[in-house]
Amino acid sequence: MAQKKLGTLVNKEIANFSVLYTKIHNYHWFVNGPHFFELHQKLEELYKEVTSNYDELAERLLAIGEKPVATLKEYMELTTIEDATGNENTEDMVQSVISDFEKLSEEFLEIIEVAEQEDPVTADMLTGMKKSLNKHAWMLRAYLGH
Repeated sequence: MAQKKLGTLVNKEIANFSVLYTKIHNYHWFVNGPHFFELHQKLEELYKEVTSNYDELAERLLAIGEKPVATLKEYMELTTIEDATGNENTEDMVQSVISDFEKLSEEFLEIIEVAEQEDPVTADMLTGMKKSLNKHAWMLRAYLGH
């Protein structure tokens, strides 16, 4: 039963990473202004990391006998990440990524707690992802001067 709960919780994060990939890629395309070059490059780095996390979590579920969500319909039903509006200015884009990374980091706490009891490998994987999300959020807050 706990493994099924772990699968459900991890699937929510797979959905979140799928939506976040699209959102950050959107920002990568539409960022503008005096910091275009550095933000364009940073956003590409972030969406590539999000893609790696997304793939790693899905493969982990398969390895433990669970089935990862894999359709847009499922992603949109499960996600806790809000999609881009298309009206964000550059600062709004960066703030949105910070908020999303902080939200995921907070959600990971529950999953790590469940995983520590049932699957320490998944707990370790999520802990590493949480560490990276926290670091990126800190760096982006510093970038904005917050």
